Amino acid sequence: MKMKMKMKRLLAIGTMASLLIAPCAFAQSGGGAAPSDPQIVGVVTAADQIDIDAAKLALKKTKNDQVKQFAQQMIDDHMNLQKSVNDLGKKLKVKPEDSATSKSLKTDAAAEMKKLRGLSGKAFDTEYINHEVAYHQQVLDAAGKVLIPSAQNAELKSALQGAAPLLQGHLQHAQQLQSSMGGSSGK
Repeated sequence: MKMKMKMKRLLAIGTMASLLIAPCAFAQSGGGAAPSDPQIVGVVTAADQIDIDAAKLALKKTKNDQVKQFAQQMIDDHMNLQKSVNDLGKKLKVKPEDSATSKSLKTDAAAEMKKLRGLSGKAFDTEYINHEVAYHQQVLDAAGKVLIPSAQNAELKSALQGAAPLLQGHLQHAQQLQSSMGGSSGK
């Protein structure tokens, strides 16, 4: 039993570490070059789609009403964010571009989705919510430290700043669920 708990803790720490590395990918790509506006739009688009996909899986797998409500909120809010980003991108004539960060996010998301597909019941709910806490913290960190400071277009920068309170609300909601479910805080 102790070995199983140790393994879970190591997996959680590993997941957290990989999530925290992704925002640093910009600093390492192109000799420390900041992301371009098209790359920023690409990261935001990828991040939204990742959360939508995970939430859709949660709706299919969970029996927990609180997790279902949270997942539906993630779908609704991130689809709206995605539409806003797409509309702004069209207005500014900025097409999303892949970057080291968006590729890293997609790779990590594929591994997490595979893991989630293999779980059920409380184990699924706990992993999904723990991941949502870590993921929203990662997105907020990347937005504050990399994306917002690097955005060249004032409208794009303003849109990113405007999304931060919504994402902070998602993080707090996920943390409340995590606490009520007895999940780890990752600290």
